[in-house]
Order: sequence, then C-alpha cells, then structure tokens
Amino acid sequence: MLCLRRANEKPACTFLSGSSSSCTLLSDGACVEVDSDTEAVVHGGFKLGCISCKMRGEVEASATVDWWFMAKGEEDFTHIYSYADMVGTVTDERFVDRLDWNGSKKTVDLQDGSIYILNVTFNDTGTYRCYFDRMLNFEHYEYRTNTTKFITINVVAKVEIGFKVGVGCKVMVLYIIIYIQLTVKLTVFGSHPNKVLPTF
Repeated sequence: MLCLRRANEKPACTFLSGSSSSCTLLSDGACVEVDSDTEAVVHGGFKLGCISCKMRGEVEASATVDWWFMAKGEEDFTHIYSYADMVGTVTDERFVDRLDWNGSKKTVDLQDGSIYILNVTFNDTGTYRCYFDRMLNFEHYEYRTNTTKFITINVVAKVEIGFKVGVGCKVMVLYIIIYIQLTVKLTVFGSHPNKVLPTF
C-alpha cells in the first residue's frame, strides 16, 4: 500500500499488488508508506523502518513503540526495545549500546517508529516485530488503536554487487560492439555509404 497524507487531510491510498505497508514521513507532514530494507551488512549500520500513519492527520494523538526480535532458528520473540514519552530503552542485553531511536523526534505523536542497529552482527539475522500503541484524542472521547509490522532481515558479509557488475559488463560489451561496427563501416565502406554493413 502506498499512502500519501498531508496535515488536515485524509490519506490518499493506492494499493500496489504484492506490496506490504510501511512508510516514511516527509518534511511537510505527509506520510508515505514504503517497504523497509531487508538486507544488512555485517559490522555496518542498519535502519529497521516501521511507520504507522494516522488515518486523520489533524487528530491529536500519542503513541508508544515496542520492538521484539526472533533470531533465525528460534521460535519465540524477545522484547528488545521500547520508546515512550520521548525516551528509548533497550531491554535486551544483545542490543545494549547498539540500538538508537531513528523515528519521530520531539513529539509523543509518533508516526515513525524506526530504530537503527549499530555494528550489525550475523546474530542479528531474523524477524523483527514492531508494535505501535496509539491513543487518538477526539473532542469528547479517546480511541485506542494498534499496529503490528514484521520485518525479516538477512545479514551478509558484504554488499552483493554481482548484478550491478553483470549489467555494467553487458553495457560495456554493447558499446564495444557498436564502436567496432562503426569503425569498420567508416574505414572499409566510407567511400560507399549505401553499402550494407555485414553482421558479425
């Protein structure tokens, strides 16, 4: 789902086949839902994206965000991080000094609940669960909603560039073939431009 919303407007949503919903916030208050990255590089940093857009931007709200982690091969999720009242807390010793809040700043009306993993290790491979607990404050009542999102990441030793190299080589070969054909045509058939260039 691709969701666009500006302040004081309902979101305009377009559903894309095969897409899941996560999102990113734009500087003018719009909310756009996109997929989170799923491949991290060992020893580097990695952003776990998790955003829950409000259905009505003009409604005041407050929210908390909690993260759980289930390592590859495990069967249960473990609570690793919570963010409430603009304070983040790491709750799992495996992530002490390695998790930073990367979501909404200076507000309790959270829409971006992303976190950032520092010094990624192979043990960080697995499934992460992001949970938004939101209280919407209407004029005469309050309404609680929640959203859960799952992100499965794979940690690799280095960035896979094989595809990019392969495409680059093919383009280079194509340029070489064109150059050779043009060179042959100009040198051999230069005086007879209407002759057909033989294929190689």
